[in-house]
Amino acid sequence: MSMATKTDTQSPTLHTADSHDLIRVHGARVNNLHDVSVEIPKRRLTVFTGVSGSGKSSLVFGTIAAESQRLINETYSAFVQGFMPTLARPDVDLLEGLTTAIIVDQERMGSNPRSTVGTATDAHAMLRILFSRLGQPHIGSPNAYSFNVPSVKASGAITVERGAGRTKTEKATFHRLGGMCPRCEGMGSVTDFDRSALYDENLSLDEGALTIPGYSMDGWYGRIYRGCGFFDSAKPIRKYTKRELHDLLYKEPTKIKVDGINLTYEGLIPKIQKSMLSKDVDALQPHIRAFVERAVTFSTCPECNGTRLAQEALSSKIDGRNIADVCAMQISDLADWVRSLDEPSVAPLLTGLQHLLDAFTEIGLGYLSLDRPAGTLSGGEAQRTKMIRHLGSSLTDVTYVFDEPTIGLHPHDIARMNDLLLQLRDKGNTVLVVEHKPEAIAIADHVVDLGPGAGTEGGEVVFEGTVEGLRTSGTLTGRHLDDRASVKPAVRTPSGVLEVRGADTHNLQNVDVDIPLGVLVVLTGVAGSGKSSLIDGSVAGREGVVTVDQGAIRGSRRSNPATYTGLLDPIRKAFAKANGVKPALFSANSEGACPACNGAGVIYTDLGVMATVESTCEECEGRRFQSAVLKFTFGGRSIADVLAMPVTEAEEFFGAGETRIPAAHKILERLADVGLGYLSLGQPLSTLSGGERQRIKLATRMAEKGGVYVLDEPTTGLHLADVEQLLGLLDRLVDSGKSVIVIEHHQAVMAHADWIIDLGPGAGHDGGRIVFEGTPADLVATRSTLTGEHLAAYVGA
Repeated sequence: MSMATKTDTQSPTLHTADSHDLIRVHGARVNNLHDVSVEIPKRRLTVFTGVSGSGKSSLVFGTIAAESQRLINETYSAFVQGFMPTLARPDVDLLEGLTTAIIVDQERMGSNPRSTVGTATDAHAMLRILFSRLGQPHIGSPNAYSFNVPSVKASGAITVERGAGRTKTEKATFHRLGGMCPRCEGMGSVTDFDRSALYDENLSLDEGALTIPGYSMDGWYGRIYRGCGFFDSAKPIRKYTKRELHDLLYKEPTKIKVDGINLTYEGLIPKIQKSMLSKDVDALQPHIRAFVERAVTFSTCPECNGTRLAQEALSSKIDGRNIADVCAMQISDLADWVRSLDEPSVAPLLTGLQHLLDAFTEIGLGYLSLDRPAGTLSGGEAQRTKMIRHLGSSLTDVTYVFDEPTIGLHPHDIARMNDLLLQLRDKGNTVLVVEHKPEAIAIADHVVDLGPGAGTEGGEVVFEGTVEGLRTSGTLTGRHLDDRASVKPAVRTPSGVLEVRGADTHNLQNVDVDIPLGVLVVLTGVAGSGKSSLIDGSVAGREGVVTVDQGAIRGSRRSNPATYTGLLDPIRKAFAKANGVKPALFSANSEGACPACNGAGVIYTDLGVMATVESTCEECEGRRFQSAVLKFTFGGRSIADVLAMPVTEAEEFFGAGETRIPAAHKILERLADVGLGYLSLGQPLSTLSGGERQRIKLATRMAEKGGVYVLDEPTTGLHLADVEQLLGLLDRLVDSGKSVIVIEHHQAVMAHADWIIDLGPGAGHDGGRIVFEGTPADLVATRSTLTGEHLAAYVGA
């Protein structure tokens, strides 16, 4: 028998099971894909390239990964599927050879203020078990060390059954010890309100004393405040008694009757806490976010000193350290501390924890600490934190899908990321990567290049093959693959300096630096060296400083470039004026909406546990407006025609002649400046790529008045060809008299700078110092830092 088996394995004929070595996609039409057909080799590393908006994510995430996830969900019973998100089948003719897909995308980790690096990766759960076993004094179960679990006490009567229908009532007390600090409720900070930002005390409510967005005396608020009887709305607030002021600011929800209508009155502060502070600050509308930042001050909780934990949890220690001390350590140091613990009773737990912490260091995140709030991680850090759980996985024949894994990585760290991707492939997995960086494209076994352009001009496969084949293919990516920027022969002269003294945010070590103004300054350094800390702690927030960070722009299916940038307002007013009607008619979210689909352009049919079916609205044919509204024209075009225009066409239309609208033209000019000329004004934000969203945000923030622009990795999601356009935009900003400070890892941007400030030499407590200040030419000549070595290699010096 064993002999027969041996002969069988050595036979040259291929087993049928081994013939399925391709993922076949035929006729993909998701978003802007034009009937794309492609064959991807399994157990290889395939990189998808192409300009931003060419359809890479639509093919990889919207088609392959989405269908794999949908098919896995369908293996569960209808009952279980009822609790899962329903996924529609991608618009594709045929998908063959799919394997289980694990998606590691750039989505920022939820910015829930209770979530930290430790809670998001199970490291905190392991530490809590460790402390509940070894901590002295012993205080209780792992819950006693969790800042998300409050302490609960209860006492009362319980009924005990005695058999034969007899019961006895006994008094019982119940106590569960949680680790949550009772003062700040596990948040680490307490909020306080600046009353001068809520109201003007010299005015009465009737005179408009309230300065809170949306609180006007003309509507319901006016009726409630005038009719509640708790205070006199005609009296200036500074003349209120203690009782009246308390009722205005803090009163608990109370039922009142105003003009015969039952209403609930609630003090201003609890109302603001519920309506504004309970939400993620980034998700608020800009004017409300500005108010919250102005009116609310966050200070460290005096009881727990920001550790979020109750005193009992802080009193329990292992080797002189409590769980808060351990979570505040840099992860690379924490791994050494765990290694020093020798306790056979918890050996498996220590091994698991050690493996997890070593994975952080291996992936280049050893500089983080477990108590770092998850919402403060950059997109690249969040993506690598999610990768950690897959590194030690013993699963094989899985499809791993990565969205630009090199984002936020210094050239020095990219080599390490490449090794990790190859490690996953060598275990027998299929690795699909959407990527723009030449260093990451170089390691591909197979390349799929999409294009030739972006948006409607993209969505086709323009090249398939090896990296060498791509170089000679003549496609946009192929032509730019070996682009190398040269260091500028002459640099601009600064017009002044922005002084930073004694900066010590996060890992910065009392940094003193003069940032030149009137020039293009680039901040460089390995991930975790303190670049963002320097900007966030010492530059952002100053007067005249406009910061464009990496935060994702949020928008529903109803949001589009026209609504997000404010472009629709002047256009609606112009339509209204030309036709003598109300501007609200020209909004698909207001009076002009098609009654059948409520202005969505599509009708959703909910089929219970089956996927929700989305079909174009037959009444408005997907145009979102009532037919009566479409009869009103401006310059011969209806509002739907205008929303279907690409930016470049709209720029011409609103730029000259009778249809000239200066306010709209200015916004369109900025959108074209950032390279979004191909985007149609009404395209839903939910269908835009990461790079496109980043640039819409940049175009919007450029309108803000300020003399200093700070951009955090603006090349994120940009193709090599788009980087040139971005550099042109930065030059135009500087030449118009602005100062531009860029945090960046892209060598082309470094080479283009007038002044470089390099932080390092390492990450975490090995960084936080200025290791170089000067021109790019000096940095290349001295090669004194990691950045200098990589920049010299890049420009071929």
